[in-house]
Amino acid sequence: MTTPLLSSPPPSAFPTPFWVLETDHTGYAFGLNPDGQLVHTYWGPRLPRQEDYPRPEAIEEWSSFNRPVHLITEEYPGEGGPKYVEPCLKVQFADGTRDLALQYAGAETVDGVLNLHLRDATYPLAVTLHYRTHPAHDLIERWVTLSNEGEDVMVLDRAWSAQWHVPAGEHDRLSHLTGRWADEFQLHRELLTQGVKVLESRRLTTSHHHNPWFALDHGQAGEESGAVWFGVLAWSGNWKLTAEVTDFGQNRISLGVNDWDFVWRLQPGERFETPASLGGFTARGFGAASRHLHDFIRQGVVPRGGELRRVLYNSWEATTFDVTEAGQVELAEIAAELGVELFVVDDGWFHGRDADTRALGDWWPDEKKFPNGLQPLIERVKALGMEFGLWVEPEMVNPDSDLYRAHPDWVIHYPTRARSQARNQLILNLGREDVQAYLIETLDRLLIEHDITFIKWDMNRNVSEPGWPGAPGDPRELWVRYVQGLYHVWGTLKARHPKVVWQSCSGGGGRADLGILRLADQIWVSDNTSAPARLEIQEGFSQVFPANTMEAWVTDAGRNQVPLEFRMHVSMAGSLGLGGHLAHWTEEERRVARREIARYKAVRHIVQFGDQYRLRPAQKQAFSAVQYVSKDRSEAVLFAFRTHIARPTTLPPVLLRGLDEAGLYEVEGVEGVRSGAAWMNVGVTLTLGDFQSTVRRIRRISK
Repeated sequence: MTTPLLSSPPPSAFPTPFWVLETDHTGYAFGLNPDGQLVHTYWGPRLPRQEDYPRPEAIEEWSSFNRPVHLITEEYPGEGGPKYVEPCLKVQFADGTRDLALQYAGAETVDGVLNLHLRDATYPLAVTLHYRTHPAHDLIERWVTLSNEGEDVMVLDRAWSAQWHVPAGEHDRLSHLTGRWADEFQLHRELLTQGVKVLESRRLTTSHHHNPWFALDHGQAGEESGAVWFGVLAWSGNWKLTAEVTDFGQNRISLGVNDWDFVWRLQPGERFETPASLGGFTARGFGAASRHLHDFIRQGVVPRGGELRRVLYNSWEATTFDVTEAGQVELAEIAAELGVELFVVDDGWFHGRDADTRALGDWWPDEKKFPNGLQPLIERVKALGMEFGLWVEPEMVNPDSDLYRAHPDWVIHYPTRARSQARNQLILNLGREDVQAYLIETLDRLLIEHDITFIKWDMNRNVSEPGWPGAPGDPRELWVRYVQGLYHVWGTLKARHPKVVWQSCSGGGGRADLGILRLADQIWVSDNTSAPARLEIQEGFSQVFPANTMEAWVTDAGRNQVPLEFRMHVSMAGSLGLGGHLAHWTEEERRVARREIARYKAVRHIVQFGDQYRLRPAQKQAFSAVQYVSKDRSEAVLFAFRTHIARPTTLPPVLLRGLDEAGLYEVEGVEGVRSGAAWMNVGVTLTLGDFQSTVRRIRRISK
């Protein structure tokens, strides 16, 4: 836990409370205005003196339609009074009042967290705003606790984590990620105009379609220059982001649990805590914003952020449901010979699983496929020098399963509606404690009885008929209680089995967020394994997440059109895995795979732990390049890709980044030694044909 740099100028200097949060390079300021309202005043470069940060000032009324309370940049606005901007908090009190009048009630710093207390002027609602800084990453973490200190139930209709106020510019631009299954993490940049832009998920998971991340600039930022404000929400369920531009020149970006179909009955004496939102500022462009998030995720979020990811083989595309011990051993022997370090059996290994129509929920080895259990296969895999992993989909159940026949009431459903199936499956209600207990007991037994060091945790559909008969509170609490249940189940298993590496998958990148990465070590980014498509998907993913969290397979997709070397290089830009049918690979393909796996092992410490620079964008471009640089700048690795260019062309030089300007470097395959400044300003000239790629190692030979 980092200690925030918090300060409040002495009372003699300023008559009302005022706070400054500082990181290594940024400052964030807010305080009470003359009317006692908590107002944001500054977010940007760190200033030399505390007195330099602007104080809240009185705001004059524009008209009877725009009172001062509507015009202020309130730090955490509740719905109430004559203000008509997007509020962070909506509450219904027992007498029917739907209006908040939050007043400052004090503040203290505990264990490096600033706790700022607000209370409603009439009702016993306590609101605590929490702030923690992560100075080295230039990030501020915010979340909120709501406490019912009365004797009547309060109903929360909206409870967001934070509202971020960004200074207004003339051409404000929002960057965000959109997509769909097999087409995730597509980067979009669009100008903001007056009104509210909404991004959200209503699917029970983070979703393929949007991601809870934003970046905002004044229309002038590039990869390595310009002011950028950015942020994320650490939540794995329904979420909402609103980007609001007011007619009075204010930019507000709010993040939190989605209020669509959301209700939470806050019982007397109970508390509701929102997920965390993290926000940051950099003056060095989108690339620096990504690197701040990458370092924070590796060092402060992912459980094993400092461990090298092993080269993986997954047998799904080779065998699908036709899983046998002999067939898996054959694939394992080939994988080991290629240099694979982790062998993973995907779907089809468990009781009665011959197709996707049956058996989800029955998590023990199939007696016909594995008459002696999984142990002989595991022992053979380990004898070959590899670790062993399994695929599971714990949140799902097939109607044709022992579990569903025993507990048809355990799924999310409405009693009077048909239960819509997707991929022939229904969703278990992880908000229920009995479902949580079953999953913990069943998966715990699986991990106790077998030497498993990797679990791929999948979720292959989104919600429908979101009912909860017999819910302990309002059935609409499902949206939050489900995610809390997921965190409980996964967290319990993780604590009991600390050697296991976990991967988050939801039909690809449908659950990629900082909430799940507190449990999972990596993310399966997309079910689309076509290498040219993955260039864009992986680039979008890198806006938020570091390469060591990005599982990237080489499969047989495009095998007859795209060279294996190209496909290998695309996957080597993340955490390398193989997923093709190795028994069908030619000896030449295996030779290329052995060579490139060995090459990856020589540079993966740079890829997984180094600073990433997107040198040439992949989205809508036929020639792209990405570079990773070690933290001490002594070595780097360059990946460059050419897809299809209509006619012969000379490729422009690739300008390297992140090197020591005065240091001398050599680039693999390029004659001569040059200074870092030269490589970054003159660049590297490459010759590539259609669907050719190159990986070049870069070494500093003197400082």
